[in-house]
Parts: sequence; structure tokens; C-alpha cells
Amino acid sequence: MADRAFAVLEDLIVFQDLPPGSMISEATLMERTGFGRTPIREALQRLALEHMVEIHPYRGSFVVPISAEAQLKALEVRRSVEELAVGLAAERATDPQRASMRNLIEALNDFDSGDARAFGIHLTDAHQSVAAAAHNEFLASVMASLHGPSRRFWFASMKDKARELRTAATLHGGILTAICQGDAAAAREASLQLNRYLVDFTYATLAPSSQRP
Repeated sequence: MADRAFAVLEDLIVFQDLPPGSMISEATLMERTGFGRTPIREALQRLALEHMVEIHPYRGSFVVPISAEAQLKALEVRRSVEELAVGLAAERATDPQRASMRNLIEALNDFDSGDARAFGIHLTDAHQSVAAAAHNEFLASVMASLHGPSRRFWFASMKDKARELRTAATLHGGILTAICQGDAAAAREASLQLNRYLVDFTYATLAPSSQRP
């Protein structure tokens, strides 16, 4: 139940149904989602670890504002973590995991709309598939803490949704293809391409005076 509550609350935060900067109570979330106090509380604690909310005793939980600076810091860490993860996944993925990834590659290749929420399902599946195939629970935990905030910033900052979703589908498809082929070097390079795209995307959201030279 806590996992289900987390998935629902993360979705509400990522797509700003719970707006950045808002204060939310456990009672409100219980009424809105139908979950009990314990799963809601556990989900909020996990979201706090992932820097999505700040818990203020007796006041509620504060939805952390979206920040390009925080996104760039997260991407610094994500670059190395994801490069390691995809390399391990290429070496360690089981046959059933590779088969599942091939189905996901097809879904990404066929995706052709500006429906960010629908794409978010594929994106989460791609992240979780890589983490599972790396067969390292410590690495999976670190990756999860980076992906949620990163997804939130990306979805919130899009101007041309169809173009950005298509770009992401291609980049994630490239990572999964290399993993399916057992090519660790190609998987690592594909993950670096994704990271470069995300860094450039983030800088493009800043005022001209704040952008990279």
C-alpha cells in the first residue's frame, strides 16, 4: 500500500496537481487518494528523501519548488550513477528482462503524441527496467532518488511537448537497445547522450544572462 501511495503522490507532484510551494496535510491526501494514514505517511517520508517534499511536524508537508539549480546538481550525480547502471545492466540483464525491454523499445518507438502523462508511464518503466537489470539494490535506490525530481523538472519546463517527448523516447530507446544487445560501452555512451540532452534542456530554461557561456 505504501508503494501504491507513493506512486500516486509522486504522479500528483510530478504533474503539478499538487503545485510547487503548496502545503499539504495528511488528512487532505487521505481524502484525495483514498489511502490510509500509514501508507500516506510512509509515502511522504520517501518523497522527502527524494527531495520532493519537506515534512513539517504539526503543519503538513511542503511541496518543494522546482529549481533549475537543483536539477543541474542532480544531473551531475545522475551522469555517473546512470553510466554505471546501464553498463551493469548490459552485462547482467536476464533474458526475460531483455525481452521486457524490447517491448518497451517498441512502445517508445511507436509513441507519437504530446501526452506527457502517458509518456511518463514509459519513462518510469525505462528507469525501473535499467535499475532492475543492474541487479544492485543500492544503485537502484540512488537512481530512484534522482529520477523523480528530474522527471518533475523536465515535464514542468517543456515548451514543445511533442518534440521533447520524441527526443526522450529516442534517447531512452537507444539505452535500452544497447542493453538488450549486451553492449556495455554503447549503453554508457547512450546514457551520456541522454545526460547531455537534459543538461542542455535545463540551461535553456534559464534567463539568457544565467546560461552557460
